[in-house]
This record gives sequence, C-alpha cells and structure tokens, in this order.
Amino acid sequence: MYTTLITAPQLQRLMASGAPLRVMDCSFELMKPDAGHVQFEAEHIPGSVHVHLDHHLSDKSGADRASGGRHPLPSRETFAARLGALGLHNGMQAVVLDRQAITTSGRLWWMLKWCGHDAVAVLDGGLAAWKDAGGAVASGPAAPSVPATFALKEPLAHTASAQEIADALGRPGQTLIDARAAARFRGATEPLDPVAGHIPGALNRPSSDNVMPDGRFKPAAQLRNEFERLLAGHDPASVVHHCGSGVSAVPNLLAMEIAGLGRARLFPGSWSEWCNTPGLPVAQG
Repeated sequence: MYTTLITAPQLQRLMASGAPLRVMDCSFELMKPDAGHVQFEAEHIPGSVHVHLDHHLSDKSGADRASGGRHPLPSRETFAARLGALGLHNGMQAVVLDRQAITTSGRLWWMLKWCGHDAVAVLDGGLAAWKDAGGAVASGPAAPSVPATFALKEPLAHTASAQEIADALGRPGQTLIDARAAARFRGATEPLDPVAGHIPGALNRPSSDNVMPDGRFKPAAQLRNEFERLLAGHDPASVVHHCGSGVSAVPNLLAMEIAGLGRARLFPGSWSEWCNTPGLPVAQG
C-alpha cells in the first residue's frame, strides 16, 4: 500500500499487477477553472479520471459545507458519494496527480485521508514524471466510471477551525504555517481576498519550496532540515497548516509527513475564511 508518494515506475508496476487501482488526475488552473479538464483531455494516464477542484473537491453551493473559505470542503458524506460515482471503493489504491506542482492532487490526497482512506498516494512529479518514465498517455474524455460504494471510516486527517486557532493565538501549543507566496503573506499584494496580510504569529513557507525544479518532492532528509529550521524548536505536532483557501497548504502538510515529522492539522478555510470573519486580528509585514 502506498500512503504518501508513489513514483512513476512504481505506478507502472502496480498497473501491470492488476491490483485494484484508481488513478485520479486533479489538474486545475485557479484563474482558468476549465483549463484542467482541457489538459486532461489533451493527454492523461490511460484509465484515469479527471477530478475537478470546484465540482468534486469543494462545495461551492454552500448547501453542505464542512468548512468556510473560497474552496469550502463538502461534508464527508457528500464527498463519499462523489468518490463512489468516480469509481473508487475502499479496497482500491488511489493514485492522485496534477500538472500544478502537487497542489490540487494534494487536496484530494488529504480529503481521502480525512474520509479514512489510507491507501492514497501522490504521483511524485505528476504527469511529466510519468512521461519521462516512458508511461503511455491517452487523449479524449475518460471512460465512464463504473459506480462503486465508498464507505466512510474514522478520519485519518484532522482540521482546525478559525475559532480554535483564534482561541490559541499567542499561547504555547499552536504553530501556524502559511503556504502562500511571501508577498501575499506580508500583505504587499492580495489578488484574491478582500484583506491583505496573515494570521498573527504565523510562519511562512511557500508550498513551492517543497519541490525540486522537475516537480518532484525534495529528499526527506532535506525537507526535515528545512522544516526544523522553520519551526526553530516548536513541536511539529503543534502545527496547523493553511494558505489562501486550504488547497496549496497541503504540500507543506505532506512534506512534513514525508520528512518523518507526523501529520499536522489543516485549517481548510485558511486566509479566505479568517479575513472575512469579523473581529479576527490581521498582521502585515
């Protein structure tokens, strides 16, 4: 079972073995929401299915939200039904990928853990790594998914709410890591949310810092050294990851796990929820 990363050669062997498998392509462009589906139909791993951030991994309607923010989580029950419609059942190994430095695929990786499914791994390096390893690609729409039953289990990943974070501000036992680019963290620019800045006391580690130029994660030892320097003695178990809308924070969360520092919590509403909540403090600089 693969639970964090899987390499392209490992995926090739897994596919050849005939083991129950679902490959899920989460390619998505934030400023062009339909671009990921176009990219998928241009080329994708044979047998994979496209998973859309807005349609599958969020609840944009607001009717069944499990969090706030620009990309609110759907309830676990709604998401389980969506997974079944995509052909995933509990006995399958899930492999997730994207073309955007493991951003949206990280979201699906985390959500499957949140629903109790441990057998999910991110394809290290995404589609580019698959092609570099000689993997075949297909084009056109995905084949229709055979509906399956996905049963919820106890969560393997956990969240922190805005209120929980606010209650713990300035106290020992909470360490916030913000995955946004440095300029947004400082409040020098804010292209998406109505308020610029960050949660007081938060540390900044842009999610792009976790990967090498080829899109693969840095070695575990290097990630561990970088996070230990950032934490500067703070307990890794105290970390709560966040970003703009709870999506690009997950590469930091996954990188800490690869580094052997455990699985931290996620603030899924992130800055987009925090800065829209009256009375919550904002820092800049």
